[in-house]
Amino acid sequence: MTPKNELLFCALGGSGEIGMNVTLYGAQGKWVMVDCGVTFADAGYPGIDLILPDLQFIEERGDDLVGIVITHGHEDHIGALPYLAEDLGVPLYATPFTAGLVRGKLEEEGIADRVKLRIVHANEPFKLGPFGFEFVEVSHSIPEANALVIDTPEGRVFHTGDWKLDAAPVLGNPATAEALTAIGDRGVDVMVCDSTNVFNAEASGSEADVRRGLAETVAAAAGRVLVTTFASNAARLHTLGQVARETGRQLCVTGRSLDRILKVARATGYLQDFPETIDPETAMRLPPKRVLIVATGGQGEPRAALGRVADGSHTIKLTDGDTVIFSSRQIPGNEVAIGRIQNILAGKGVAMVTERQAHVHVSGHPGQPELAAMYGWIRPKALVPVHGEMRHLREHARFAKVQGIASAIVQTNGDILRLLPGPARKIGDAPVGRLVLDGDVILPADGTTINERRRIAINGQVSVAVALRDGRLVGRPELRVQGLPVEEDRAAFLVAAADAAAEAVRGGRRSADRVKEDLRLAIRRIATRWTGKKPVVDVLLIEA
Repeated sequence: MTPKNELLFCALGGSGEIGMNVTLYGAQGKWVMVDCGVTFADAGYPGIDLILPDLQFIEERGDDLVGIVITHGHEDHIGALPYLAEDLGVPLYATPFTAGLVRGKLEEEGIADRVKLRIVHANEPFKLGPFGFEFVEVSHSIPEANALVIDTPEGRVFHTGDWKLDAAPVLGNPATAEALTAIGDRGVDVMVCDSTNVFNAEASGSEADVRRGLAETVAAAAGRVLVTTFASNAARLHTLGQVARETGRQLCVTGRSLDRILKVARATGYLQDFPETIDPETAMRLPPKRVLIVATGGQGEPRAALGRVADGSHTIKLTDGDTVIFSSRQIPGNEVAIGRIQNILAGKGVAMVTERQAHVHVSGHPGQPELAAMYGWIRPKALVPVHGEMRHLREHARFAKVQGIASAIVQTNGDILRLLPGPARKIGDAPVGRLVLDGDVILPADGTTINERRRIAINGQVSVAVALRDGRLVGRPELRVQGLPVEEDRAAFLVAAADAAAEAVRGGRRSADRVKEDLRLAIRRIATRWTGKKPVVDVLLIEA
């Protein structure tokens, strides 16, 4: 699949799902990658926090890859770079703030000197092989979110990245309607567009409105106030700094990722008027009415700051009369984890405020009125919806056609599209999948290790050790049990299981493999009879 005189498109992540965004464009024998993000694991991945895209397709074409262009600094767009960029062996291109976040990640992994990171400013065109690029700053919840104008010999693409419209942005200088219209005047063949909020019939709203809602909510609170938000939402951090001043509260920021965002933002010219912060120990010594805490963990992550506050392992302690404001969108799939933390806080008498009770959050993605406005400015001949589950992509294609876009093609991860020349259509399939970061090791998400872990998590595990001499049992079988629901019957179960193991080795000499299998089946049968579970059974056979 080597691109010829054509423009190819392939998503290796972010299409058919929300998160883990990776997009490839191909032209004139070369490929370029846009973004390289992660998504976060759920209960289906025991012991796993991060999920990475499988880049096998482009790794096999590494000699033809000319670079990785990063639209902005959210984890679902940059989070995989510390683990995958070195192997790809090509330069990364980003604006200063995003580059600062990426550099920090590369330094943490000890590879900053082995990955080339090149800083490009908005509206400064640059070329990568047959591709011409221009960053176009757009509104989002992080500084320097950018759309991309991509010029190729076959035509022009407007790749929106994550964006919204904000009449009063608190950070950055997003492109105006006039600037976007001028891009449309140059002629755009295809727009590749964010679909996250396509079901929202109303515009996402302005960060300035959130400031008023947060200020009113914090002012009305009698005790300590903790606001939890996405660490990367630098615009919200700016807003909370202003709210702290307006309400006469000292600001405490807790969470390593929040500290990193503040450091990079200040180093690149943002948040210069952010108030001086206090540490958690000082915050706990102040009168409750004088404290505003900003913490990570609003998605229910147990090891994040809010999770540790809830379980009592953090320096910050919340009690009856305190308030927690959830200033972020609840990501689908996190409802149970968020509910668990909210129930713990409720048990402590802590009041909670979400966007359902007060105007404390706005999304960073476009609703339908914003999509319609962007179509009108850019006027693409065709649309490719990305950044959404299949229901989002289908609805985005339908909405675009209603708004007058002539062609909208729905694709999913691994679909290879020929965007130009001619009508966009699917021409092939690329291998796609998920990898997991397990400690310091990257593994297939559905490989042997993770599947074994799932089976153990569901069914438990039994180990049995048996000693034989000349095919005869020596001593008594030894067993260890983990995760089986025998509880108070465990001792009796172990006796019965040992008896079953002893019975399984009787019956004359057999091969070691046959004895092991007979033991495994015998232990599994008795475990099923006692518990209804089918545990993983490990057998150790010792020749005495």
